[in-house]
Amino acid sequence: MIRKLIKPNLREIKQKSNRENKRKPPPPYKTHAETYYYIKQMNNRTQLVLELVSGEILKGLLDWYDEKCLKIKKLDGRTLIVFKSQIKYIYKNPDFAEPKREESDQKK
Repeated sequence: MIRKLIKPNLREIKQKSNRENKRKPPPPYKTHAETYYYIKQMNNRTQLVLELVSGEILKGLLDWYDEKCLKIKKLDGRTLIVFKSQIKYIYKNPDFAEPKREESDQKK
């Protein structure tokens, strides 16, 4: 009795593994969107409202930011350092009217 050795077809195995490996990789952990937002608000000198976890509301300008805290320059001239973990919401001050650009300025 002669036994025949059965070899697997390596091409088929490679094609199957390539199909499985073509999955989309997960997004990066840091998107830098937060950093971009802070830089934009600092450059535009936008007045912000910070609502803290305790319910307190702070209004002022973003002076600088760090990995764990923000430095806010309040409207009365005082400065505060607020930990990011204590911030519930950040949004633009609706009472502050930003000067709008004229259409002629935008076209240039």
